[in-house]
Formats: sequence, structure tokens, C-alpha cells
Amino acid sequence: MSENAYPTAKVGDREVPWDPEQLRRIQEHPCFSEKACHRFGRMHLAVAPRCNIQCNYCIRDFDCVNECRPGVTSQVLTPTEALQRVDEVMEKIHYIKVVAVAGPGEPLFNKATFETFRLVGEKYPKVILCISTNGLLLPDEIDRLDDLGISNVTVTLNAVDPKIGKEIYEYVTYEGKKYTGLEAAEILLDHQLRGLEEAVKRKMIVKVNTVLIPTINDDHVMEIAKTIRKLGVYIQNVMPLIPQYRFSHLTPPTPAEKKKVQDELSTVMRQMRHCRQCRSDAIGRLGHDVQQEFEKSE
Repeated sequence: MSENAYPTAKVGDREVPWDPEQLRRIQEHPCFSEKACHRFGRMHLAVAPRCNIQCNYCIRDFDCVNECRPGVTSQVLTPTEALQRVDEVMEKIHYIKVVAVAGPGEPLFNKATFETFRLVGEKYPKVILCISTNGLLLPDEIDRLDDLGISNVTVTLNAVDPKIGKEIYEYVTYEGKKYTGLEAAEILLDHQLRGLEEAVKRKMIVKVNTVLIPTINDDHVMEIAKTIRKLGVYIQNVMPLIPQYRFSHLTPPTPAEKKKVQDELSTVMRQMRHCRQCRSDAIGRLGHDVQQEFEKSE
């Protein structure tokens, strides 16, 4: 599916036209448009350290300037500090179109996320506000995100079968209770699918990240693609496993193996092929981050 197929979105069996504002939020977002990644930039505000699930491939580190992967940041900011960082960046870099919260933990599990979006949205009403989430709290917080003007949402969805999900997630914490095993995977999946459906209803532009985990979900990714297509997700991003934590023994997929999977999935879902698996404090164009320039200026 070509990125150029902009006029309508496939939602189940219906073709739904994009409105002009939705088109802008696709065409100016470097993660949702490969063309945009060469022209426009994004910045991630690392205001969300706490997480409500534990993935078997995830380690969240702070103060790690030499690593480029999700969950890493040099500093956790307060909402006020985050707004100051946006001010600094916008003054020096004029191609930034997107301000996002993508961690280093789960954005929806941190109150600072919402205050940050409020501050940034009030001062920069034209900027595209974006969030990356595991989806557990998405149904609970979707109206709040809508009210704050968040228009682009990424959900990490690694399985649509809880029997596979339970191999990926060590635990899920929801409403103060910790769940493990199949029950944890069932709760997470139910919330993810409902959250995706509700986001699409609110005309948010939705991306799904899927971590390709050999021997765990590599034979399952087509089912994920078919499921999210029916929900109206705009694009899917297949990310190769970075072996860590309980999956440190697994061999990650090669670029050729990832491409083969993307080629197969592209018959069903539009594929993002230009991902750089960004840090939680990334600033700049994809693959050309400049966040350390702003760390040094403090």
C-alpha cells in the first residue's frame, strides 16, 4: 500500500475520506510519512518514567547518552522543563512539526504527560501533538487525549492472541492490581483493541508498532496486520527485537528477514519502513538526532 494513497482510509469494508487537517497530520509527521521524514522533524519529551507493564524485551535506562533505542533518555523532565525545552528547540530548529511523549515509561501512566501536552498545546497550537502508548489505559484516557488535541497515536501491539501475548509480557498492572500470565495478556489486548477503535472514531491518525520477536510472534504478525486493518489503523511499523532482559538470548531478525515480513504485510497494511527506533528524548529528523546539543546547553 503506497503512502500516496491519501484520499481515503480503509475502515473495515468502508472507504472513509480524510479531511484536510487529517492529511496535514499525516503529511507533516515524519513517522507517518516517509516523505515527511526528509523535510520535517519531531521532538520527544521524556516526562513519563513510570510504566504499568513489563515487557520481556524492555529495559528502561536514564542517563545513557550513547544508546539509541526506545526507553532511553538522558534526563526526565518536569512539564515546565519540557515546555522550556520546546521553546529552546523551536527557537533554533524551524522544521520541527511534531511534539510527542513516548516514554521512557508509559505516557498514560504518568500525570506529567497530560500537563505537558496542555502547556505545549496552549503555546504552540499548530504543532502536531503525538503520543506513543502500550494501550492499557487508552480506553480510559481517550477523551482526555482528544480534549488536549492529541491527533496522532501510536500503540505497541505485539500479539492479538493472548496465548502469544503471555510469552511477551511479564506482568500488567491495572487499577492497582498486578496481573500475570494469560490473564495479563487478555486484559492488555482487550484494552489495546478498544483503545485503537476509540482513537479511530475520534479521527486520530493511528500507527501500530509491532516488535518482531523470532520464535515468539514472527509467525503471528500477519494476524496483527489483518486485525488492525479492520480497525482503521493508518500504518504499521514492524520493529526488530533488540535482545534485552528476558529476551536477551534471542537472535534478532536480520534486515533481510524484516524486509520480507514487511513485504508480506504490505499486501494488507501500509508499512512504515523508515523507523529508527528513537530514544525517548529524540530531537530532529529521523536518523539525524540533535538532542545532545540541547543537553549541553543547560
